[in-house]
Amino acid sequence: MHAVHATRKGGPEVLEYVEVPDPSAGPGELFVAVEAAGINFIDTYRRSGMYPMDFPHIVGVEGAGVVEAVGEGVTGFTPGDRVAWHDAHGSYAEKVAVRADMVMRVPHGVSAEAAAAIPLQGLTAQYLATGSHRIEPGQTALVHAAAGGVGLLLTQIIKQLGGRVIGTVGTEEKAKLARGAGADEVFLYGEGVDIAAKVRELTDGAGVDVAYDGVGKDTFDASLASLTVRGSMVLFGAASGAVPPFDIQRLNSSGGIFLSRPSLQWFVTNPEELAERSAMLFDGLENGWLDFRVGSTFPLAEAAEAHRALEGRRTTGKVVLLP
Repeated sequence: MHAVHATRKGGPEVLEYVEVPDPSAGPGELFVAVEAAGINFIDTYRRSGMYPMDFPHIVGVEGAGVVEAVGEGVTGFTPGDRVAWHDAHGSYAEKVAVRADMVMRVPHGVSAEAAAAIPLQGLTAQYLATGSHRIEPGQTALVHAAAGGVGLLLTQIIKQLGGRVIGTVGTEEKAKLARGAGADEVFLYGEGVDIAAKVRELTDGAGVDVAYDGVGKDTFDASLASLTVRGSMVLFGAASGAVPPFDIQRLNSSGGIFLSRPSLQWFVTNPEELAERSAMLFDGLENGWLDFRVGSTFPLAEAAEAHRALEGRRTTGKVVLLP
């Protein structure tokens, strides 16, 4: 089969389209013909050496495809089943071996491109709105970077659950995207913008029930100050840098705030949990309440160019590779 190797630490130029032996389905695994692979920034971090990896390695963790063979001990799957995954190393390839207990079943009405692109961002948005803090009808959420990949999906899920969304974005173009996803109020943040004051103004002084903050250092203090009494602060990323250590007493003085620092691995710990979360996403795709679009596609052989486009901020929406 063909696959994309990261031959050494470095930029996109270290990615090579090579011929390698087919993998095989070991115990508890599925052997899958890859129809599409999602590109994520973690792939670039591993390629560059920012995250420790052995070299060479086949790049990628996310994708979708059709089961061709079933490994020893696997039940409930047969050749021909459509599946997707968010954590299978070596997904930039024509074939991949995937843990059977960590795949999502893909309905026939969902395209391979969408199925490959949604797992990481979609599952993250789903657990944020239903696990880290469950949105109840009438609650108001502050969503930072509301026009980002997770932000757009999170906004739509919050609206589906009956919540109100106040989104922050960086540009007017992104504000249009966030409003298009259903955000009730959107404003630009940056130098000179008092986020907490704006949120208080939009909530008649009450503050929001939950702040979903994937930005980190630059917005953390404002997020805390935007919460209502006994509100939830969900810090799920650090795009602007890590939040420095702080006095936990601040949570008390801010109104008895609940603080969590979740990640996806703790919210899909078993097949049943993964199935429940993915079912909501695919229901949204099939029934039209979740709008998710692949921004651009590249042939598998052009993975290096796809990485250049992603890192050069020349893409909108999710980038997908097609074998």
